[in-house]
Amino acid sequence: MKLKEECGVVGVLTRDKVQASFIAYRGLLKLQHRGQESAGIVTFSGNEYYLYKDFGLVSQIFNGEKLKKLKGKIAVGHVRYSTSGKTEKENIQPFLVNLPRYGYVALAHNGHISNAVSLRRGLEKEGVIFQSTSDTEVILHLIAKSKMSDLKERVKEALSKVEGSYSLVIGSHEGVYGIRDPYGFRPLFLGKLEDGSYIFASETCALKEYPLSELVEVKPGEMIYIDKDGRVSRESFAESNISRFCLFEFIYFSRPDSIYDGKTVYHYRKEMGKVLAKEAPVDADWVVPVPDSGIPAAIGYGEESGIPLQMLLMRSHYVGRTFIQPKQKERESGVRMKFLFISDLIKGKRIVLVDDSLVRGTTGKILAEKLREEGAKEVHLRLSSPPLIHPCYYGVDIPNTKELISYYYSPEEISRILGFDSVAFLSIEGLLSILPERGYCGECFGKKIVKKEKGKVLLIV
Repeated sequence: MKLKEECGVVGVLTRDKVQASFIAYRGLLKLQHRGQESAGIVTFSGNEYYLYKDFGLVSQIFNGEKLKKLKGKIAVGHVRYSTSGKTEKENIQPFLVNLPRYGYVALAHNGHISNAVSLRRGLEKEGVIFQSTSDTEVILHLIAKSKMSDLKERVKEALSKVEGSYSLVIGSHEGVYGIRDPYGFRPLFLGKLEDGSYIFASETCALKEYPLSELVEVKPGEMIYIDKDGRVSRESFAESNISRFCLFEFIYFSRPDSIYDGKTVYHYRKEMGKVLAKEAPVDADWVVPVPDSGIPAAIGYGEESGIPLQMLLMRSHYVGRTFIQPKQKERESGVRMKFLFISDLIKGKRIVLVDDSLVRGTTGKILAEKLREEGAKEVHLRLSSPPLIHPCYYGVDIPNTKELISYYYSPEEISRILGFDSVAFLSIEGLLSILPERGYCGECFGKKIVKKEKGKVLLIV
């Protein structure tokens, strides 16, 4: 099983005659890895709005004809994988609301509102009717019920009641906002194009094709507003003592070509593999990555250890996703069909299998069995993340502890259960040693906050 992240967001304000919908569409294509369930775009032209959203991949939902109908120079876009709210059309974002004395407002959210249930109950007691089961709709209703005079103050008042993780893009006929929660759990960037247009996006990979005159990371607790004339205002609406950026952005979620602190995610993942090779060496003939997420770390492991890298395990692109199979036996069958094995280079060899993380262990168990069936002499598993021992409450689809194999068993026990000769994980200290200096959320690894400061790693329980 691979972990899933809730979504990706874009917000666009264009200059001249460029339709914002086309830029939003291209941005969503580049953020498709953050959510494959559904997608949507809302645009504003004067006081009019245009909306289209549906289930499916971005390229399946939109085409040139549909994008032309999404008129205007302001756009908000979203790709979704649900971690909160059922798979229903009403839950597809962006959400749209008609505010009294103001007009229509669209909102796209990446994250998870941890106090959404209690907020929803309170709003329902006050007569609010919800159209979806998504936690995101709570934010919209809080904005709608605010008595503040303008939209910015309404948003600030609403967010003062919200707990959890959120990177938000909010659009209206007046402009577009980009907002991060006070802890900065989820990423959000703003790029200014050379023609004066602006794009908010969850990752820098969505901005790569454009000539940028400026690129900034929205700070934790910061609200950036760009009005329809291109005027920019930045302010801190909330403060926290430390950031809690999600470590899995580096380990798995972010696209390899996205950039944090001047270096690509690919660079960080390769360095994880190098540190892993130092912490958990093993005598072997081949280093073999689990595609595709294990490839950068495997390259790093091979370079540091001196063991040759071989692509002996390949993914079949014509088999459906296994994590959606309802029964364990069906998931296992799907895993067996999903991978191709290069038999003649496996037989009689000692293999180090490298992957990014271990959740249930279903895939690992099948891979160990298949490699031995193909004649491998030894099979060792190396993971470029620490053991997952705790669920996530901030937008990552980590199962409850009953489904986390590392919660119950030590690496030695896991190796026996899954059929490996050895299993080893990257330490959290080793992980932080190669990451940028900031605070991180380590709750899924058993540490609420972890921090790198002045080259030192600090662990806070």
